[in-house]
Amino acid sequence: MATQRGTHLTAIQHLPRSSLMQAQAPSHLSAQSMGFRTGQAAATDVERQENALSEALVSQFLAADVVVIGAPLYNFSIPSQLKAWIDRLAQAGRTFKYTDKGPVGLAGGKTVIVASSRGGVYSTSEGGQAMEHQESYLKVVFGFFGITDVRFVRAEGVAMGPDAKAAALVNADRDVQAHTAAAANQASVTQAA
Repeated sequence: MATQRGTHLTAIQHLPRSSLMQAQAPSHLSAQSMGFRTGQAAATDVERQENALSEALVSQFLAADVVVIGAPLYNFSIPSQLKAWIDRLAQAGRTFKYTDKGPVGLAGGKTVIVASSRGGVYSTSEGGQAMEHQESYLKVVFGFFGITDVRFVRAEGVAMGPDAKAAALVNADRDVQAHTAAAANQASVTQAA
């Protein structure tokens, strides 16, 4: 069963709001939304709603075999709405645990595919790579959750003119086809074993 959730398609708090879109995005962490982290019983309706949202998001994430994230590169990093979603997933005892040797991820065995759009080109030069904090952050956070199969599909240079945009989309489509073929081969190998 496929489930789609537009976690960062919507505005959260400091960005313009749309009631239709706002219903899909988790709010940023606050005193009212921290109950899932502290284990405290919800005292208000707002806290109960926030805890229920956190539970729904982490349960949905844990049930998935493949997670596909569409995320533009905003000012060298991820959109705040995607960060709000990740903050709801980062739950000790659910997606990771603390041990005497350090944290250990509990959500391994998944594949995360990130489809990223970027106005400029960041992947092909040392200077661009130094400014890019989207892929590095997502690799670290999903690695923290125990996920080692994190793949990226990039549409880079989409703001550099029509020709660059067209080339970026062709390259991104090629990457999607390669990931699809790899996933199909992996499924065939798994079924044969």
